[in-house]
Amino acid sequence: MDELGTFKRFSVGLTGGIGSGKSTVANLFADQGAAVIDTDLIAHQLTAPGGIAIPAIRDTFGADLILPDGSMDRTAMRERVFAEPNEKKRLEAILIPLIRQSTRTAAEQAEGAYLLFVVPLLVESGLWKQRVSRVLTVDCSEEVQIRRVMQRNNLSEQQVRAIMANQASRSARLKAADDVISNEGDSAALLPQVMELHRLYLKLAAAQ
Repeated sequence: MDELGTFKRFSVGLTGGIGSGKSTVANLFADQGAAVIDTDLIAHQLTAPGGIAIPAIRDTFGADLILPDGSMDRTAMRERVFAEPNEKKRLEAILIPLIRQSTRTAAEQAEGAYLLFVVPLLVESGLWKQRVSRVLTVDCSEEVQIRRVMQRNNLSEQQVRAIMANQASRSARLKAADDVISNEGDSAALLPQVMELHRLYLKLAAAQ
């Protein structure tokens, strides 16, 4: 087991493809009292102005990947890592240890009924399923994913499909899941699903 290790408290790993609605679902769990730790948000903080990953990114990739405000140029970096797989590995070598360290610190300090980690690449990492008590996948069709991301990020269908091609398949995420929330577009249908799982997680947390 690596330095993040397993968690002593009952914990859920929430995952889903781009545009599946992970953040919306996580916010609903937070409203019920879960301690939500978003690894994607942590990664953004690391590469924001003054982020602790910025010096290493500048040294590794050059100053042209740093914006005038001191943050990482996400658009330029996205284009580079998609074009060059080795560049993706270099970026991950910088970010992954820092994300693990920050996640572990957040988990130790978190207050809440149980821990809920938002991990977009949970399946791809191959390690998170062993760290958490249960895996929750937010699921929707690929057509819905594409439509949402095109609208939200102003990307072309080709660009969205390229991002999806670098993520685990829908079937792989479902296979890894202990629990599934369906999010095909009716936001009113989310809360009953969240409440049912929240009650289950409270029972499991109390029994642990």
